Amino acid sequence: MQRTKKAILTGGAIVLIVAGAWWLLRGKAEQAAPSNHAQTVKTAIAEQKSIPITVQANGYVTAINTVDVRPQVQNIVREIHVKEGQFVKAGQLLFSLDERGDQSNVERARAQLEAGRAELADAELTLKRNEDLATKNFVSQSVVDTSRNRVETLRKTLQANQATVAGSTVALGYNRIVASISGRTGVINVHPGSLAQTSGEPMVTIAQIDPIAVSFTLPERELINVVATYPQGGAPVTAQLPEQPALSGKMIFIDNTANSQSGTIRMKAQFDNASHKLWPGTYVNVSMVSRSVDNAVLVPAQAVVTGPVDKFIYVVQPDETVKQQKIDVVAIENGQAAVTGLAAGARVAVEGTQNLRPGSKIVEAKDSAAAVKKPAPSTN
Repeated sequence: MQRTKKAILTGGAIVLIVAGAWWLLRGKAEQAAPSNHAQTVKTAIAEQKSIPITVQANGYVTAINTVDVRPQVQNIVREIHVKEGQFVKAGQLLFSLDERGDQSNVERARAQLEAGRAELADAELTLKRNEDLATKNFVSQSVVDTSRNRVETLRKTLQANQATVAGSTVALGYNRIVASISGRTGVINVHPGSLAQTSGEPMVTIAQIDPIAVSFTLPERELINVVATYPQGGAPVTAQLPEQPALSGKMIFIDNTANSQSGTIRMKAQFDNASHKLWPGTYVNVSMVSRSVDNAVLVPAQAVVTGPVDKFIYVVQPDETVKQQKIDVVAIENGQAAVTGLAAGARVAVEGTQNLRPGSKIVEAKDSAAAVKKPAPSTN
């Protein structure tokens, strides 16, 4: 009984070994044998047309003009006429300082000016009288000269007094602090009764936010393209906020020096901002057309295969086989690759290329067969 059981187990093991060897040899034979099975692929026709090349950048919003409001004289704040976050116009009154001391100086200077005018008028009358008497030989010439010198001295004094009045008036005007630009006020750092100082933090900052600017950097290799494409300036620039429609602006500034460490160059674009969607300090995505490739041969970017050495495309032949066509990629834009080394009108494999080899048979995928139009046969 034990011998019979042992024989059965031995026979089963031999059968399993033979079956495994047969499957292994069959698999190797199938791998070695060439396959004539057609590969299912999606194809497209290479087109020739111009394509704009867009560059992307991260930008941040900046105010075109920002003014730190500081007093020109150190004085006590008497009244604040604006609120934080308020929109103001150029020339609008922001702060009033205590002007009593400067007002008294103006009045004193004006009084001295009037006194000088009266004294000059009296001296001019005396000079005229002495000149009349000198013609009659009642006074000597030295008396006339002395009167004339006094008149000239008083005239100079009058000019000095006029300058004093003008300077005092200017100093008085420093107590009225007005906005130099139109914009939005920030945090107000003073209060009525506090001392406004000419140094330190500003009383308030005004930022012009309409129009507004967006600063961004591009690789320095793009500079030559931008300058050549837009020689007159004003290149269109698009700013994109999250979940918001794109905003259109124009370039207004290209820095005169590239950053040697990062290899970038700074640029700035201006945007209309009446709706205040752009806010200083926020980040936006910036895009602009740096150049245009004319008469480019376009294929879907997915059709480009990167080999060990070169890039190539599988081109479909009239007998529905494929061959490798070496190409160079000029640019990739919106899923389209502009290439050289390929003729327009060529039918190229787009999907399923990982299973292709030169000479492989292909069949068009059903869902794309209707969309692919084969080139018309040549009539030559």
